[in-house]
Amino acid sequence: QVQLVESGGGLVQPGGRVRLSCTVSGLFVTGYTIGWFRQAPGKEREAVSCLATTDGSTFYAESVKGRFTISTDTTKGTVSMQMNDLKPEDTATNTCATDCISFRPERVGFWGQGTLVTVSS
Repeated sequence: QVQLVESGGGLVQPGGRVRLSCTVSGLFVTGYTIGWFRQAPGKEREAVSCLATTDGSTFYAESVKGRFTISTDTTKGTVSMQMNDLKPEDTATNTCATDCISFRPERVGFWGQGTLVTVSS
């Protein structure tokens, strides 16, 4: 069975940084898109980043451009997202997902269970 397992979430102060990681099993990483969605308290789920493993192209939500960076290590079956200059509005449960190129949650193939990032002083 396909599984995506996230790690790296936690409490961080505004302006701080955190690195999330997603480990994929039961699926070949090469040849599909993989990225991150997030859901803040009381808000709808939204796309944050997506990486196309075919050529390494990356895509970001406007709100995180210049602050977040997605990367992958296909040999290890992992995808990471470096999150810098964090803001309180970044507080959300971040979920790894396949088939993210459309930036539409309803088009996602597989989801992880999520990891919470809380940005607060």
